[in-house]
Amino acid sequence: MFKRLCSAKDALGLLLDRCQPLEHTELQTLPEAAERVICGDIISSADLPSFNRAAMDGFAVQAAETRGASISSPACLKRFLPLRTGMAVPEGFDAVVMLEDSALRGPILEVTAPVHPFRNLARIGEDIRRGDVVFKEGHRLRPPDIAFLAALGQERAEVYARPRVAIIPTGSELVVPGTRELRPGEAYESNGLMARLYVERWGGLPLEQRTVQDDPGLILEALESKTDADMIVVIGGSSVGEKDYVPRVLAEAGQLLAHGVRVHPGKPTAIGFVNGIPVICLPGYPVAAFFGLYLFVRPALKKLAHLGDAVPTISARLSRKIASRPGYLSLVRVALKDGWAEPIMTTGAGIMSSVARADGFVIVSEAREGLEAGGMVEVHLIE
Repeated sequence: MFKRLCSAKDALGLLLDRCQPLEHTELQTLPEAAERVICGDIISSADLPSFNRAAMDGFAVQAAETRGASISSPACLKRFLPLRTGMAVPEGFDAVVMLEDSALRGPILEVTAPVHPFRNLARIGEDIRRGDVVFKEGHRLRPPDIAFLAALGQERAEVYARPRVAIIPTGSELVVPGTRELRPGEAYESNGLMARLYVERWGGLPLEQRTVQDDPGLILEALESKTDADMIVVIGGSSVGEKDYVPRVLAEAGQLLAHGVRVHPGKPTAIGFVNGIPVICLPGYPVAAFFGLYLFVRPALKKLAHLGDAVPTISARLSRKIASRPGYLSLVRVALKDGWAEPIMTTGAGIMSSVARADGFVIVSEAREGLEAGGMVEVHLIE
């Protein structure tokens, strides 16, 4: 039996209170720095553009010489220079006349519309000036940000290190895919792969993982050996069955803060610490493990990595009623179509195909006893 069930909010609070953003940093090449968080302000070391640049195809001119130009009375210029977009505008010229407002007549350029100084011209430092702050500390570098830094001639950026996450699938029945055929009672290990992919997507660095059998000594050895990890995720063996050793081993090796959470699916989740490292123990049923990754691993990992934790959502209308258990946070898989959310399954923590067919999930609070058909719901999109 679970000694005391806590809410999902309280369990997450216990976890996050003891997860502090990492302070160690790395100097990375720009491609490696993508989606990482910078640990200090980035200052521009150059003007951008570094020269006066044509903003379109046309002719470099002196703006004063085009004053009063019109179709009926074009300005005739002897001093001009043909330019393509992006080319440098030489000294002595301060504007660019568009091709459609000009015509070459031998050595003379006829201009049919006046231009003001610096018209159709990107001036030195117009984008950013040397010494300006490009990005402030804590900014996550997106692909356009990386391109901007490259345009400034920067090759590297100093960013916060990615949290190292040890993933420990447990279960004597688990077989690594591709090694051999399954025997009765066995299953291919897949939760560890799912966790690894999400850890990478959410900004973490998964460490080498190996499946551990249902043996207290082996589980203890696995936990205590992960001294280089910033977080440990154990999958399986977290319930209250005869061979569910993980919570007991965690309590002996470190500190067990919570075991049993009022969330459906995912009640056997456990939270603790060993050697100062946060440990999240997820149920072995794949759907429960999936939701545990979203509810607990994701926010903890994002906090360690200095990243925001907003899950993308979309509003939709519920196509049919959802039943839920009062007092439990319920997570319901849904498929989206034409603005409607179709519930796929409210039970079946072992039916992984229900997640594969889902576009997102709806969270029903502990205070509700289901949701009625036709109501608007917030769908958390599956990344």
